[in-house]
Amino acid sequence: MALKTFKPRSQGMRFRVAPTFEEITEKKPVKRLTKAVRKNAGRNNTGRITVRHHGGGVKQRYRIVDYKRNKFGMVATVEGIAYDPIRTSNLALIKYEDGTLSYILQPEGIKVGQKVVSGPKAEATVGNALPLSQIPLGLMVHCVELVPGQGAKLGRSAGNECQVMARDGGTVTLKLPSGEVRVFDGRCLATVGTVGNGEWESVKLGKAGRKRLLGIRPTVRGVAMNPVDHPMGGGEGRTSGGSDPRSPWGKLAKGGKTRKPGKTSNRVIIKRRK
Repeated sequence: MALKTFKPRSQGMRFRVAPTFEEITEKKPVKRLTKAVRKNAGRNNTGRITVRHHGGGVKQRYRIVDYKRNKFGMVATVEGIAYDPIRTSNLALIKYEDGTLSYILQPEGIKVGQKVVSGPKAEATVGNALPLSQIPLGLMVHCVELVPGQGAKLGRSAGNECQVMARDGGTVTLKLPSGEVRVFDGRCLATVGTVGNGEWESVKLGKAGRKRLLGIRPTVRGVAMNPVDHPMGGGEGRTSGGSDPRSPWGKLAKGGKTRKPGKTSNRVIIKRRK
C-alpha cells in the first residue's frame, strides 16, 4: 500500500497522510460474506456506558474472514484484493476449485491470480496455510492458531509476523510480534508470510472529524476534571492530586501487574513480552 500527502489547503489537510488504495481491486464486498454490525456506543443492556469514548461513526458491514482454512488440499485462486473498514489489513478474495468464495487476510506480496492452498502437504510459500510442524525454521508466519482447528487468533493485524524459532517433538516455539516467545502445538495452522498493509501505522488522520467517523469520541484528561469525577482531578492549577496515575475507578494505570498469576497459559510462555 502506497501513501500520499496533501497540499496544506486547510489545517486538516496540512499533516494528513492517507493510503492511495491502488492495490484494491474489489470495489464492493461480496454480500453473502458480510453481515450487519449493530453499534451500541459502549452501552450495555441496561443503557449504562461500560466502555468510554465510543459513539457515532459511519455505517459499516462486517467482513467474514475464513480463519480456519480447513479445505485441505483444495487449490484456491486469488480473485481480488478488498478493503476492510473494520480491520487494519486488507483482505484477499479467494475462489476454491468447487466455486466457494471466502475472504482471507491479504499476505504481503500476494497478487491477483496467485494460487494458495492449505493443509499438511502444502508448500511453505506465501499465502499457504499449513501446520507449524511442517514450516521450516526461521520463516515468518501469521494467522496462528492457539488450539488446533480453533481458527487463527494471533498475528492478524496489519504488518504483523511471527517467527518460527525452534521445534521439539510435537511442539513449535514462535516469537510473537510483541516479543513474547511461546510454545505451540505443532498441529496448529499458520499462514506463511507477513500480514499486508504494513504502512498502515504511518497513516495520519489530520483532523478530529476523521476520528469521529471511526466511532471514537473525545478523551478528557483526568487532571482536567473535578475531584468528584476522577482520582487525579481538582487542585489549584495543574496537579496530580497526590496519587499515582489511575483510572476513574481507582485502577492503577502504570506499572501495576494486571495478569492473573495462576493463568493456564503461563506454562507455555518461555519469555514474556517487553
